[in-house]
Amino acid sequence: MFDILITLIFGIIIGTITGIMPGLHVNTVGIIIFSTSPTLLSITNPLVISTFLVSIALTHAMIEFIPSLLMGIPSEDTVLSVQPGHRMLFKGESMGAIRLVSFGGYCSIVLLIIIMPILFIVLPLIYYGLKEYIGILLIIIMILILYFSNKSNNKRLMSTLIFLVSGIMGLVLLNGNLGSNIALLSMLSGLFSVSNLIYSINNNSKIPHQKDIKNIVIDSKFKKSVFAGSISGCIMGLLPGLGPAQGTLIAQIITLNKDIKVDNFLVTNSGINVCDTLFSLIAIYLISNPRSAISVYVNNLIEDITLIHILFFICVSLVCVSVTCVVSIKLGDLLIKNIKKVDYKKLNIFIVVLISMIVFFYTILSQGCIWYVILCYITSISLGILVNTLDLSKSNLMGVLIIPSILTYIGII
Repeated sequence: MFDILITLIFGIIIGTITGIMPGLHVNTVGIIIFSTSPTLLSITNPLVISTFLVSIALTHAMIEFIPSLLMGIPSEDTVLSVQPGHRMLFKGESMGAIRLVSFGGYCSIVLLIIIMPILFIVLPLIYYGLKEYIGILLIIIMILILYFSNKSNNKRLMSTLIFLVSGIMGLVLLNGNLGSNIALLSMLSGLFSVSNLIYSINNNSKIPHQKDIKNIVIDSKFKKSVFAGSISGCIMGLLPGLGPAQGTLIAQIITLNKDIKVDNFLVTNSGINVCDTLFSLIAIYLISNPRSAISVYVNNLIEDITLIHILFFICVSLVCVSVTCVVSIKLGDLLIKNIKKVDYKKLNIFIVVLISMIVFFYTILSQGCIWYVILCYITSISLGILVNTLDLSKSNLMGVLIIPSILTYIGII
C-alpha cells in the first residue's frame, strides 16, 4: 500500500510537470515508461507502474489548460478551449478561467463515478449494438464536425484536406515497419507540440492586468455543463480516435447550441478531457478495447483486468483529481501573478530542443531508422505549422488516428 501511495504522489508531480510544460505530451512520458517496463518490473509490479501511468494522465488532463490559457499553446485536447480561455485572459479573468476548468473537471469526474453503475449496464449494450457500424458512425461524425466547426466553404475544404493528409500520414507510419511507439511519439510531438511552439516563438502579445477572482458561480448552467462533460467523455471513450476537441464539437452539434457562454464552454471541455481519460481506461473492462495510449500501456502491463482493478483505478482517479484540483488552482494563481517575468521565447526554444532530443534518443534506444523518424518528425511539424498559418483547428490533425480507425472498422485494413 505504501508503494502505491508513493507512486500516486510521484505520478501527480510528473503529471503536473508534463501538464505545465507547453508542448510536452503525456504520451511522451507514457511511451518512455512503458518501453522501460521490462526493467522496472524487476523492482516493482504491473499495478504500481499502471498506477503511475493513470495518475500522470489524469493530472496532465487537469493541468494542461494552464499553458494553453497563459501561453497560447494548445494540445490536441485543449485546442478548442484556447480561444474562449483567451477571451477571459484578455478581460483580466484568467483566475476565474483556471477555477472553472479545475473545478469543472473535478465535478465531472465525480459525477462520472456516481453514475458508473448505470453506465456499466447501458454502454456495453450500446457499443456492441453499434460495433458493426462504428466505421460508418465515425465517418458521419467527422463530416458533421468538419462542416459545423468551420464557418465558410473555403475553410471546410481546407480542413477536410488537412484531415485526409494527416490520415494518410497516420496510415503510412502506423502500419509501417517503424513501430507504433516511435511513430506516435514523432507524429504527436510534431503535429501538436513542436509546431505550436515554433509558431508561437515570435508571439509578442501583451497580457493585461489580471483581476483577483477567487470565486465562481455554481448555478444550473454550471451543473448542466458538468453533466454534458461527463456524458460526452463516456461517448468519446467508446469511439476510437476521437478526443475532447471532437467531443465538445459533437456536444454543440447535438444541442444545436452555437452561442454557449465562455464559462460553460470551458467547464464542458474540461469535463470531457478528464472523463475521457478515465473512461478510456474503464473501456478495457467494459468492451475489452483500450481507447487511449495510456490505457493501451495499462492493458499490456496487466494481462487480465478485472472489476477489482477498475474499482482500484477509480479510487486512484478520485484521489488524483481531488489533489490536482487544488494544485491546478494554486499553480495557476502563482503563474498568473508572475506571468510578466517569463521569457516565452526562450522557454519555447528550450522545450523544442528538449522534445527533439527525446524523439532522437528514444529512436536510437529503440533501434529505429533515425532518418525515417527525422523525415516523419519534420513532416509532422510542417503540417502542424500549416494548420496554424491557415488559422484552422488543430483537431483536424486527429485524422492521423481517426482515419486508420475508420478503415480498420470497415474492414479495409
